[in-house]
Amino acid sequence: MEDLKRYNRLNEYLKNKFGERVLKICIDGGFTCPNRDGTVGKLGCIFCSERGSGEHINTSENISMQVANYFSSYKSSRANKFIAYFQNFTNTYDTIENLRKKYNSALIDSRIVGLQIATRPDCINENICKLLKEYTAQYYVCVELGLQTSNETTSLLINRGYSNSTFTNAVSLLNQYGIDVVAHIMVGLPNEDRNDLKNTVDFINKHKINGIKIHNVYVVENTILADMYRKGDYIPMEFEEYLDSLIYVITHIAPNIVIHRISGDAPKDLLIAPKWNIHKKWILNGLDKSLKEKNLYQGIYSEMST
Repeated sequence: MEDLKRYNRLNEYLKNKFGERVLKICIDGGFTCPNRDGTVGKLGCIFCSERGSGEHINTSENISMQVANYFSSYKSSRANKFIAYFQNFTNTYDTIENLRKKYNSALIDSRIVGLQIATRPDCINENICKLLKEYTAQYYVCVELGLQTSNETTSLLINRGYSNSTFTNAVSLLNQYGIDVVAHIMVGLPNEDRNDLKNTVDFINKHKINGIKIHNVYVVENTILADMYRKGDYIPMEFEEYLDSLIYVITHIAPNIVIHRISGDAPKDLLIAPKWNIHKKWILNGLDKSLKEKNLYQGIYSEMST
């Protein structure tokens, strides 16, 4: 079996879908989060920094300018087709009118073929699904939903702010409108073990999910998790432990799900621990080597593969 075929990589999925390489344009849409503005909470999730998940994005520019600057940079020469990816905070958390304006502000170039929206399950409703459905006539549309874990006790600890049933309802609604769903999970959350990871993977397999993002927990400055780490209340996973957990997810997740990422990209200027997190190739190469040596592949132990 070819190494590329041992799990469904996003770049291969997009290449098969569009006939050539497709890259993402990461966009800060100027959104906030109900877990920060007081609607659900004010402190956010314990691992989330003040900049949200898109620490690498220049947030000083408006949406159209971010896209225009991307296309004027060397990055745009690496592909002919692109996906506008709204990454920072909760990108469906606004009025329908403002959401439409923001999404349209990104779709300013004919080379953009897709729209990807990162959000929270509690910020998905029928009106938002109807809006997203409008774009499917011209663009590939997918929604990324944060699950992190299926352990409701952990969800309270990390201050997630919504229940598992909220996630299930959001997935069901997006399924009804034919919009692909990408689930986001985190490996190495406080107090979790392999059994928690098993339950989270099993939970995802019960849903109609198109893709998954697997994210190791890292500690960055200006977070509650950083305070926990310094007090000795949280110890990040070692590299080998994460690699072992990653292999578990790959081999137990449904074989049809697309793997969008296998690790988180921590901002180097904010990263406290673990230091191995900055070496993304260690993770990628380690996974490929282990899968090949053990002759493993995606979904080999999934009930959906039998």
